[in-house]
Amino acid sequence: MKLLKPLWVAGKRQVSTWSPLATAFNTRPTSRSRPMFDSLRERTGLFNKPELLSFEGFNSLKEQAIAATDRLIDEATSNPTRPMVDIFDELSDTLCKVADLAEFVRIAHPQPHFASAAEEACISVSGVVEKLNTHKGLYEALRDSVKRGTCGDRHLAELFLFDFEQSGIQLPDGPRQRVVALNDLILQTGQQFMAGAAKPRRVPRAAIPQNVRQFFSSEGEHVTVSGVYAECGEAAAREAAYRLYLAPDARQEQLLCATLRARHQLADLCGFQCYADRAIKASTMETSSNVRQFLDILSDNLHDRANIDFEAMTEMKRKETPYQKSLMCWDTPYFTHKAKTQLLNVASSDFNPYFSLGACMEGLNMLCQELYGITLQSEQMLPGESWSPDVYKLAVVAEDEGLLGHIYCDLYERPGKPHQDCHFTIQGGKLLPDGSYQNPIVVVMLSLSGGHRSGPALLGPGAVDNLFHEVGHAMHSMLARANHQHVAGTRCATDLAELPSVLMEHFAACPDVVRRFARHFQTGAPMPEDMLQRLCASKHLFGASEMQLQVFYSALDQQYHGCEAAQCGDTTHALRQVQKQYYGLPYVDNTAWQHRFSHLIGYGAKYYSYLISRALAWAVWRKHFAHEPLSRSAGAGLRHGLLRHGGSIPPQILLRDYLETEITPHTLAMALTEELDYHKDHLDTVFKVAAK
Repeated sequence: MKLLKPLWVAGKRQVSTWSPLATAFNTRPTSRSRPMFDSLRERTGLFNKPELLSFEGFNSLKEQAIAATDRLIDEATSNPTRPMVDIFDELSDTLCKVADLAEFVRIAHPQPHFASAAEEACISVSGVVEKLNTHKGLYEALRDSVKRGTCGDRHLAELFLFDFEQSGIQLPDGPRQRVVALNDLILQTGQQFMAGAAKPRRVPRAAIPQNVRQFFSSEGEHVTVSGVYAECGEAAAREAAYRLYLAPDARQEQLLCATLRARHQLADLCGFQCYADRAIKASTMETSSNVRQFLDILSDNLHDRANIDFEAMTEMKRKETPYQKSLMCWDTPYFTHKAKTQLLNVASSDFNPYFSLGACMEGLNMLCQELYGITLQSEQMLPGESWSPDVYKLAVVAEDEGLLGHIYCDLYERPGKPHQDCHFTIQGGKLLPDGSYQNPIVVVMLSLSGGHRSGPALLGPGAVDNLFHEVGHAMHSMLARANHQHVAGTRCATDLAELPSVLMEHFAACPDVVRRFARHFQTGAPMPEDMLQRLCASKHLFGASEMQLQVFYSALDQQYHGCEAAQCGDTTHALRQVQKQYYGLPYVDNTAWQHRFSHLIGYGAKYYSYLISRALAWAVWRKHFAHEPLSRSAGAGLRHGLLRHGGSIPPQILLRDYLETEITPHTLAMALTEELDYHKDHLDTVFKVAAK
């Protein structure tokens, strides 16, 4: 095998001290960099699936899944000889292996014929799932097995039943058909709303104050406003962009109201007081009333803390623009960014040379080794296994158990690739009938630039956080060893699924951890200690005001999906009320930022989950890692006490047992308050050191 040994020159000195893993990731793979005898090796298909040697293989995978599904339906409805949840999980696994893979290929594959074939497979499998969700015989077989006590894992059986009942299968024919129609309406209006939320706004040039027109793209007598210009240094331009981009949109209002009303009607038909209760069932918080209690307690705790942040920003604004003395919504991102830059004392890009992609992967490997006794090993892919030549493949190997699974790392930007950081499950883990384990396969996707002959990809601090976050999801998938794939790894309640990834951000902000891997890609020199301390502290600057904004978003999401949704007639009126109660800055007249808030569709009453997962992650960090971040015993406890279970245990029970405390709205709100105060004290210390 041809070994790639890039050498980056600092003066006349050449450095070769990087580990094999770091060396691999500090070089962007290309078709030319593959081993010379690649052409002689037997070709395989995408993700090592022989069927996917060509795009036509998606049809074969789909047909195989449909045939297996029919066989499993027959087994479930005709005196089964094994626990019903095992049959249902095999059904789920059979369809997910095609649907999840096809969904990823549809989004990520650069060749249109592959993406198109994958999309057709997605549509076909969705049709099969719809057929299953409305199959009364299948539902009754599962329901009756639960009543008889022959279902197997009862928690999983109840999750499957809830999936059925979300489609109204338990209802008489008339209401059930209404549920199907409402689901279809919600899908259509939601997709249209999300498309409109991202659409730039085209306005007459005269709508832009003459002194700031140069900040906007002009087309004849019109100007295109594509965002809120959050970090623009000109206050008047920020204000103009905010008012124009977030101006009310009648079509978006119509779509949002239609979606909210349909969701409320759907919840009512299925026996819930509101859509929020339906969405939150089986989560850590369990009911919408618990979520609102959590938000109210946290909001009270944040009031004075956020005001301190706003006062500091107001003072910054007065110094910069004496003629504008009031802090407004369009100011906070700009002054937060400016304050961080001042604290760092150097340009943000000055940190990038210490965070080459290889260095970051070396840091992640170090974490896995220290915490879990697990190694990330770079593997050479077979010809045809990857959808793009610049994708890496990692084997996740435990010192005791051996291979746990594979992570494909699709980390570089390319034309047509979505510009988003995310984690995809391609194959979930599960215990097989012969006693072996079906290892998970996942993809981590980022959109990095660089990595060419001039040197490795260099990550900014934000990109480092995102990489650690997404690898946190991947490791959750790798370390889970649930018996059933339907609840393996990240296939759990949203507020629990985000815990491991948010916890990884704590490691990425811990000086004791960052110090172990942040070193200059040319010289190998470690990041200077002063830079390191400033960087880690800066991540928490103005944390209270940022958290208050998240509380506001979450409270609005709850308001829209609560009982009040039945009378939804003016979403801006509701926004005004919620903003007055939960946020420290005033509503801006004649704006409707909710028309741009696509998370209302994607999360739908679960936007609060980020705050819950953050509270849980802090509770885990404080109890198990704060004093010794790289403790093997703490890592083993996390792995075996939390991660290995995925969603196989109700989240309330799982978290209570692992954290040894009751999980209540009060304890979670206080955890976030404590986190803020801890980081505020650390920031004050860094400021004092910097002032000397």
